[in-house]
Amino acid sequence: MVFLKVAPIKGVLRFEKKGKLSPRFVGPFEILERIDPVAYHLALSLTFSAVHDVFHVSILRKYVVDQTHVVDFEPLQMNENLSYGEKPIEILAREVKMLHNRGIALVKVLWRNHGAKEATWEREDDMRA
Repeated sequence: MVFLKVAPIKGVLRFEKKGKLSPRFVGPFEILERIDPVAYHLALSLTFSAVHDVFHVSILRKYVVDQTHVVDFEPLQMNENLSYGEKPIEILAREVKMLHNRGIALVKVLWRNHGAKEATWEREDDMRA
């Protein structure tokens, strides 16, 4: 499996986005055969039917399988208005902040549908209610 390096060509919209937001690599694609030491035949999807399927090794990047790239999919229970309820899973940390000589207890909360990087600081009083 390899990624294909794409170069933006002025005025050509070939890989979905244009300008700064255009991807640098697309894929991954399966290698069908090695034509010679520097050329590979790739299995491109139908969206890339206008692109030739033989590429030089200099524009290919090896796909390294990493389990952290896999996203765990858990279906959300959506309400009628297309919103969902947040539920706290665990408290990661506790802290007391001073505001006008008064201590405010805060807790760092891990939410059900979010990762650890998206944990938020909430007032402990609000979380007890």
